[in-house]
Amino acid sequence: MSTTFTFDNSTSRANPTPAPMRRLTVPAIRERKGAEPLVMLTAYTVRMAQLLDPHCDMLLVGDSLGQVIYGLPSTVPVTVEMMCAHGAAVVRGSYHSLVVVDLPFGSYEASPMQAFETSARIMKETGAAAVKLEGGAVMAETVAFLSARGIPVIGHVGLTPQAVNALGGYGVRGRSSAEADKIVADAKAIDQAGAIAVVVEGVVEPIAIAVTKAIACPTIGIGASAQCDGQVLVTEDMLGMFDRVPRFVKRYHEIGDEIAQAAATYASEVRSRSFPTPDQTYQPKI
Repeated sequence: MSTTFTFDNSTSRANPTPAPMRRLTVPAIRERKGAEPLVMLTAYTVRMAQLLDPHCDMLLVGDSLGQVIYGLPSTVPVTVEMMCAHGAAVVRGSYHSLVVVDLPFGSYEASPMQAFETSARIMKETGAAAVKLEGGAVMAETVAFLSARGIPVIGHVGLTPQAVNALGGYGVRGRSSAEADKIVADAKAIDQAGAIAVVVEGVVEPIAIAVTKAIACPTIGIGASAQCDGQVLVTEDMLGMFDRVPRFVKRYHEIGDEIAQAAATYASEVRSRSFPTPDQTYQPKI
């Protein structure tokens, strides 16, 4: 049995008291192919990891943090340092889910050795169990190289956000038969290279179904199909934190509106001097 640090919610400080834990393992994730669907959500902070962890099988520290946390126009500017900092936070805030960290653009494409060095650094500095990279057949050699050296890899095919400049935007992929065939071939290549799972993003549904049937490892859909072996969403999208979200996102809550209303109420009470009240201040002892 291994241990991790718990987090004291009452003070928002890490409490270094060992707590028993048993995370889901890579073999356990692979065994879910065709079984109970895998649940994955993104997480970038300790507190969000805590809230999501009991309900998820995997937490993805996605390079989407560039847009969600840092307000960047795309995932392209995200750095390894960003991924390490947020990945470590998510590992500290979770105990059950398998934590996966994205390899950011420019940190792995040059060669398998570059990918290994980046992956090794991320896993050492975060404690994550796996990395994720984008690309199909062209990355198969890299996936095989990493897998042979003890680094579990999740692939990513279809709409690949790091290639937004080459793709010309975030439109759905696979509408032509040639592109559809390529997506299926890319998924097969990554699977055969040893990927533990493959994210299938932003493709027409028959392609997602075809990929799921064609490969041995689980597929994780996002804008794909309910017939994939699991699903992933950006947590802030599904919570309603942003006004505009992709079509494939179901908004399970409108927490953005609630936060705005709470801030408005707070501002009103501060300006009217109705906050703080005696309940929130310290009075002299009699």
